[in-house]
Amino acid sequence: MGQYYIFYETDIPYLVFFYLIQTMKKEFGEKYGSIEDVNFTAKYRASCFCNAVEYEVRADPVDAKICHCLGCQKLHGAPMQWAAIFHKHDVRITKGIEQLHFYNNEFHKLERILPCKVSCGLCHTPIADEGRNMWLAFPSLFGFGGTLNVPKKFKPTCHIFYSMCIIDIDDDLPKWSGHKNKSQRL
Repeated sequence: MGQYYIFYETDIPYLVFFYLIQTMKKEFGEKYGSIEDVNFTAKYRASCFCNAVEYEVRADPVDAKICHCLGCQKLHGAPMQWAAIFHKHDVRITKGIEQLHFYNNEFHKLERILPCKVSCGLCHTPIADEGRNMWLAFPSLFGFGGTLNVPKKFKPTCHIFYSMCIIDIDDDLPKWSGHKNKSQRL
């Protein structure tokens, strides 16, 4: 169990629950899988470039998309972003919660205001996009070791915000001007 420390300030004892502070750093949020859950069986593992942040998922993604929106282009320094989408309860952070940095691009704030971008504070690897209900993971962090090893469920099903693309992609995937099934198919 955790350790407890008693501090005295103006003759009033203050009990600091070191255990609770450590537990808060272990858990990412109530919607996520718990590090204490012995029934959580990892199906896939991901990490940032420096391995300071690691997480697991216990299910296949519900979808995978390639986003061409301007925000993804700028924040990833790339013409597009590939994301595999998971329910939050299927994700748990196993290492480095204290290293996570957040950025809300709507309000331009370095805070965990959803939706937001999540990155490693040490190597600055983009970790995921955290939505209100979903975790948009970046498949390259899973280390599948090449396109032949990428599981089928991680392969993109469409392009979104293709009207903002800066390079044309010649593939057979559906291309949407905005969100999938909520905008014009191009």
